Amino acid sequence: MRSAMSFFSDNAAPACPAVMDALVEANRLDTAYDGDQWSQAMDRAFSDLFGTDVAALWVATGTAANCLALQALCPPDGAILCHRYAHIEMDEAGAPGFYTHGAKLTLLDGDGAKISPDAIEEAVARVRKDVHQVQPRAVSITNATEYGLTYSPAETAAIGEACERLGLAFHIDGARFANAVVSTGADPADLTWRAGAKALSFGFIKNGGMNAEALILFDPAMADQVRRARKRAGHLSSKGRFAAAQILAMLENDVWKDNARAANRAATTLAEACGDRLFLPVEANELFVRMSAEEAASLRDQGFDFYDWGPGEIRLVTSWDQDMEAVRRLADAIAAL
Repeated sequence: MRSAMSFFSDNAAPACPAVMDALVEANRLDTAYDGDQWSQAMDRAFSDLFGTDVAALWVATGTAANCLALQALCPPDGAILCHRYAHIEMDEAGAPGFYTHGAKLTLLDGDGAKISPDAIEEAVARVRKDVHQVQPRAVSITNATEYGLTYSPAETAAIGEACERLGLAFHIDGARFANAVVSTGADPADLTWRAGAKALSFGFIKNGGMNAEALILFDPAMADQVRRARKRAGHLSSKGRFAAAQILAMLENDVWKDNARAANRAATTLAEACGDRLFLPVEANELFVRMSAEEAASLRDQGFDFYDWGPGEIRLVTSWDQDMEAVRRLADAIAAL
């Protein structure tokens, strides 16, 4: 059973009550695959959220959401520009290449796993326009990033403008998109389609979902091809209503925002205790903290659980259900080191 003293990963958190209630409600006879009333309601629910017509598909994992988007945006002979620490590079076991049937990932640098328009332009400029080199076709960013930083609307729009100018499709990995939205205070539209994004992998599992993520297509004309690719990839669940129901339940009454605020609030409390131990600003629900092996062992001896990120560094992740008493105890323990 997960301990309240665990700061290992928001993937380990339980599903939130709204999701569990929705699963019970959906546990009745309906049609199969994505023809049920919940799946059919997703396009309208997300269109209302983003203020534009979208197509919304459920899938079981963030990897599937990312890669189904990328296969629609990048041909097999193209390249996808992303940060070298992007999840699609570091943590998806080559799935982008598998789903796209061979597209290449071109890796960019940038502090805190963020990339800039300049980095995109420089990468494109290095590629000759002949048949011997893979041509860039898409850009993928993560918001919030793998190091817990957020892209503002202005930063996102600048990347979108570069993509438009260079003829590149624009994808956003939003595994922690909710945390980025509440951290920046931005309208979700300003972090996505108004900035030029064509597709968003909208994360729900880290934020209180059970086993459902949403793939948002800001060009609904892409939906038919992506639905076929979802089936071919083995992600068209026969009882898809359970995935759709939990996503809709988190959208209702802004549960997704409330959960993200709770996780971010816990991270802010810890950040104040960490002070200059922090490698990077805390803008979402992840902290990267300087700590010796002896100090980390001391915290573990007190019952705290977390990830060793590298020599002299740990990662703390807060969740939607984080016990604030445990948060305060960890803050006090760090301050006392």
